[in-house]
Amino acid sequence: MNKSTAWTVLGVIAAIVIAWVLVDVLFSLLWFIGKLVIVAIVAAIVFFILRGLFSRRD
Repeated sequence: MNKSTAWTVLGVIAAIVIAWVLVDVLFSLLWFIGKLVIVAIVAAIVFFILRGLFSRRD
């Protein structure tokens, strides 16, 4: 095994580790953004329901 082959193997391993971390961070960020969107939609629905309920009593 010569020097360039060893560096190639280390480069491939480093690329896989970096890609794994980046994909993990990306999916975590997308999941967080998705949860925020769902929470915003549910909060808007609840807000309009509560506003409708309290405006009928006046």
